Amino acid sequence: MERSAVFFLVWAAALVNAALMAQSVPYDYSSSSECLAVPLEPHYGGGVIVNPGFNAGLKGWSVFGYGSVAEASSAATGNRYAVATNRTRPYQSVSQKVYLQNDTHYTLSAWLQVSDGSADVVAVVKTADSFVHAGGVNARSGCWSVLKGGLTSAASGPAEVELYFESNSTVDIWVDNVSLQPFSREEWDAHRGAAIKKARKKTVRLRASDTAGNPVPGARISVEHVRSGFPLGSAMSQEILHNQKYQQWFTSRFTVTTFENEMKWYSTEVVPGREDYSVPDAMLRFAQGHGIAVRGHNIFWDDPSTQMGWVKALSPDQLRRATAKRIKSVMSRYAGKVIAWDVVNENLHFDFFEDKFGSGASAAFYRRAHGLDGGALMSMNDFNTLEQPGDPNGLPSKYLRKLWQIKGAFPGNGNGARMAIGLEGHFSATPNIPYVRAALDTMSQAGVPIWLTEIDVAAGPDHARHLEEVMREVYAHPAVHGIILWTAWHPNGCYVMCLTDNNFKNLPVGDVVDKLIGEWRTRSHVGVADADGYYEAELFHGDYKVTVAHPAAAANATVVQSLSVDKESDNEYTIHV
Repeated sequence: MERSAVFFLVWAAALVNAALMAQSVPYDYSSSSECLAVPLEPHYGGGVIVNPGFNAGLKGWSVFGYGSVAEASSAATGNRYAVATNRTRPYQSVSQKVYLQNDTHYTLSAWLQVSDGSADVVAVVKTADSFVHAGGVNARSGCWSVLKGGLTSAASGPAEVELYFESNSTVDIWVDNVSLQPFSREEWDAHRGAAIKKARKKTVRLRASDTAGNPVPGARISVEHVRSGFPLGSAMSQEILHNQKYQQWFTSRFTVTTFENEMKWYSTEVVPGREDYSVPDAMLRFAQGHGIAVRGHNIFWDDPSTQMGWVKALSPDQLRRATAKRIKSVMSRYAGKVIAWDVVNENLHFDFFEDKFGSGASAAFYRRAHGLDGGALMSMNDFNTLEQPGDPNGLPSKYLRKLWQIKGAFPGNGNGARMAIGLEGHFSATPNIPYVRAALDTMSQAGVPIWLTEIDVAAGPDHARHLEEVMREVYAHPAVHGIILWTAWHPNGCYVMCLTDNNFKNLPVGDVVDKLIGEWRTRSHVGVADADGYYEAELFHGDYKVTVAHPAAAANATVVQSLSVDKESDNEYTIHV
């Protein structure tokens, strides 16, 4: 056999093997937002964890931090688990040493309980030179909560690490059904591809027929993607009102926006009693004129540092009147014109209004907002739920608890409220991609739309690649309904990340955005109907212009029809020619 033939066979075998490897272990998107009497079985049978369910006692497990660890079991169910007890330091826990493959994504899960009350418990991976937070949960006594997270191993080579759990509370930590599952980069990408195919695309059959309903074999069918069905956009600054280059660059790319600061209270009522909406009014007119949807950001901001001096000086009664005026003013002006409202911004991390009005302040604001604009989504909006597994205030479990508290304030236990989850997405220079997916798995348990509302990535090595990884990850997740980048342009620089220079020439991160916009669209193409008049195409969700030409008709005898494709749309369409 010739060398070239041998090379071809080896190359082909390698491709087949790579494809098999990429599909070898499907990703498990399951999670739980409930606190259960009995923990569910470990994901992937525990993956690389030895004795994940403690059915063999403490085999494979050790004491971490000079604490005490005991095995225990439930008298009612017989379920066995480990208990880290007599804890006096946050890190005292149960641990297991494992070898991590180099440059590999790992998804982590564990079921946790504490001996008394509730406490934040974080999974930590101790490496040779660092401590990596891989996920966290607010665990409770009397029931089991799942922690789902992950991490990416270093590219330098296989290494032994130690997994353990820590808490700033000294309660006993109960641990059960732990899993740590490796995925190669190829497997991870294959998961994304499968998820995109299922969540963002649909196979559509187009049937060409004559006026009598007979098929028209050989009809030429042209498909043009006019508008993407997945909302992808950027924050917008008022600079756009007077800069034509900014306008052209923005409108040629994005279908949704958020005004960076212009709709906020501190922008519209700098002086008490003197409201000025001229700038957001103009920005809204501009967006509407170009078919760009707008998110209302924001009605209130719970961060004390963002409150105007005159607001801070108000008595509780005066503040109550001022907030009632503010919510009525901004919402009556823009009701029906925005798709969502960030009603109380960042109320997981801050509590200015809760401190003034009590723990139900946010719920009361959301209830009032829903009454003023029932057609819009009522969105929470906060940071570090995806970005930082070690932030106790941003834990998915705490976010969901706050969401349920707000929903519970609505008549009918929130069934009439169109709530949404807003996740800001201000990432460090090296985002934890497996944690992003795992946190979205948990957040999806709420059953409400999830939006990424303020994505940026801090500057650092491979800046553009890290932004691309974040965008690919969130776009592929079936629970995500839209993406907005926090990249409003200013001549003196953007908040964290600019997509262009001041001449609106793309920077590398801007090129990434353009590449993905193009990749997530169906390319215009022409097909020919088969003997039964059918032409089949896999299409991204969105709006299409379909042109059908009869093969026996004159060249200019065509029919043009608009078509909208989404999850709920039909799989088959008939076009008469």
